[in-house]
Amino acid sequence: MIRYLDAIVAINPDAKVIIKNEDLEQIRWLEGTTPISKEDIETKYNELQTAFDNDYARKRKEEYPSLEDCIHAILDDDLDNLQALRKAVKDKYPKWLILNVIAEKTSAIVRRCKIL
Repeated sequence: MIRYLDAIVAINPDAKVIIKNEDLEQIRWLEGTTPISKEDIETKYNELQTAFDNDYARKRKEEYPSLEDCIHAILDDDLDNLQALRKAVKDKYPKWLILNVIAEKTSAIVRRCKIL
């Protein structure tokens, strides 16, 4: 789950801020932190949320058979069924989803390098 604070820190890692109830109308910037526009925060938030939603590894881990299920499959000689369950999860969340996130991050790095 992504929070507005995650977006703010992604934009400015040194930001000192308080956000009450995840409400962008209730931001208090601290210690001389330069305020970031709500639009920029929303844009970064949406970008981070998309990356989170497309994280195939996290999604796979949530749906893979538990360790207990794996142990039972080994002990019960039911590895074919276990492998079928794992394959179904892998098919549901293919690795190619991560390529979009990598491409976005690479593009952002290139843009930063051009600025520097």
